[in-house]
Amino acid sequence: MVQVQANAERALQDLYMLREIGRYKTGVHRPTLSDEDIKTRQWLLDELKALGHDAHIDGIANVIGYSKAPGKKLLCGSHLESQNRAGWLDGALGVVYALEAARALHDAGVTDVGVDVMAFADEEGHFGSMIGSNSLVGRMTEEMMDASTDRTTGTPLRAALARAGYADKPRASLEPARYCGMLEAHIEQGDSLEAEELKIGVVTSIVGIWQYNLTFKGVQNHAGTTRMAIRKDAGVALRRVCHQIEEQFPQVAAPRSVWTVGHIELEPGAPSIVPGGATMAFQFRDADPAVLQRLEETITAIVADENANGPCEVTLENTTRGVPARMDGGLQDCIEAAAEAIVPGKHVRMPSGAGHDAQVIAQKMPSSMLFIPSIGGISHHWTEDTSDEDIKLGAQVYVDAVRRMLMD
Repeated sequence: MVQVQANAERALQDLYMLREIGRYKTGVHRPTLSDEDIKTRQWLLDELKALGHDAHIDGIANVIGYSKAPGKKLLCGSHLESQNRAGWLDGALGVVYALEAARALHDAGVTDVGVDVMAFADEEGHFGSMIGSNSLVGRMTEEMMDASTDRTTGTPLRAALARAGYADKPRASLEPARYCGMLEAHIEQGDSLEAEELKIGVVTSIVGIWQYNLTFKGVQNHAGTTRMAIRKDAGVALRRVCHQIEEQFPQVAAPRSVWTVGHIELEPGAPSIVPGGATMAFQFRDADPAVLQRLEETITAIVADENANGPCEVTLENTTRGVPARMDGGLQDCIEAAAEAIVPGKHVRMPSGAGHDAQVIAQKMPSSMLFIPSIGGISHHWTEDTSDEDIKLGAQVYVDAVRRMLMD
């Protein structure tokens, strides 16, 4: 049997190097299509070309390296951009592991099967919802691209692509028949593995994320002279809705359901003025479509009750309705077998509470994910971290899983 092994130290050093591109404290600030993000995309492009891959960056900033192997192929990758002032491993780990798998096959002299490596554009949602992978599967229209702007700067996606030199490039399309499946690696972004002293998570499913904007319309007035009995305080109405969410959601949620009020804004937001308006960003997540539907019915009923009984008008707008995805059982078996060979007894099958590009690709072909531990369960923050030992162990398991998917 051909020996295909990861050079785990090489993968670790690549991650260290990437952390210096856009470094922020111990993390990174590398938003999509920033100068720092573009630099990492060019680095990956050069590495893939050096391996002999047919590599390019497409018209939505996906970096794609096609193996020239004539036989079975696996799609591997993740993303390179970061959340604003966030962690150094979220996304980059999966890209480096994918690159390492392609290198390991090359180093072992394997030429009949291959790994296609991809850095999907904007998984972190600076311009939209996983626009790179959604573009790849045909779910990103030209009209959607026209309407997309950076959530922080307001820069249109078209302008950002033009500045990077990608605007005139064609957008790639996924060819499911080319692959036996897809594998993405990621830090867990939670504390389950660390708490149980485990090293590898074999992902069984990825949650659907349903997001909403709530708007509260009251009457702006003087905070000192407006009697409490006649106030139409939009901030109070918002607070009542938040309270009802915390009261009612636990009664209808599943054990792994989560919900978050991520942003609140009062208008005009002054200490001596009764707020005449308020807005709230709200989301919930679960891997079961029936649970998602139940949660939506609950927030809809809460809003209806507030409209019926409160002095303010409340509107509920759904902005995102992500589809949960089941990971392929056979590919899970390969990851589990690799984990048992390298870290026996230190692995578990588990769902993902975060969204990932793999759930988009799973709509078109068999897909899978591998998790490694996150220290303290921290992610989307610059203190996000994983031990060097766990990073290197993960690389070894990942490459062995790739070998099993392609060669067993």
